[in-house]
Amino acid sequence: MIHVGTCGFCESHAKYYRDFDAIEVQQTFYRILQEKTLERWRKEAPQDFTFAIKAFQGVTHPPNSPTWRRSNVKPGKDVGLLRPNSEVLHFWRLTLREAEILGARFVLIQLPRSFRESEESFTNAERFFEMAERGDFEIAVELRGWSEEGVKRFVREFGVIDVTDPLVRIPLHKGETNYYRLHGRYENGRIIYKHSYSDEELKKIRERVLGWNISESFVFFNNSDMCRDAKRFKAIL
Repeated sequence: MIHVGTCGFCESHAKYYRDFDAIEVQQTFYRILQEKTLERWRKEAPQDFTFAIKAFQGVTHPPNSPTWRRSNVKPGKDVGLLRPNSEVLHFWRLTLREAEILGARFVLIQLPRSFRESEESFTNAERFFEMAERGDFEIAVELRGWSEEGVKRFVREFGVIDVTDPLVRIPLHKGETNYYRLHGRYENGRIIYKHSYSDEELKKIRERVLGWNISESFVFFNNSDMCRDAKRFKAIL
């Protein structure tokens, strides 16, 4: 089973729920949302619709990240990077509460490049996951700039889903669910979000997702033309 969606609503909610069966909610990364907003989204969606939410940036991104400019929360000096302190854990609990209200299946932890592959990062992650509740949610983690060996160690030690781009590499976790994010193209290690996928790229994504599919896969487009590309991808599946 392959589910297709986008990272954020790319069209009106009513139309999106007709066109797709899953979404990765982006707003929860930038802002703490009102409970009534999440309750409305859950009520509007079909019963079998799947929500994933992106963990609030206070869990993952340090205060010098430009993403904080869009936030409705002022960051403390020690937020982000899975630091196992009271403020980061507070933001994690808020994220889980939002996931609970929304009836989400997944919580995505997208870590920035400043979360470097190092023993300090592993130590922070170890303490964070020891202290953080998981509820009934599946935790997916996207690591950027890490070696395959480092990613494999991380996902195995902490029991999380390895989030990948199928055009870049195979998922390295063990489990029945794969979670893919398609950001666009890459130049010198940088993501170029302004990108429309070619037919050949979409066919290659299809081939790899089907080939690596154990039981269930979620494919979320996050490029500038994500709505159109996600629909084109659905058409060729």
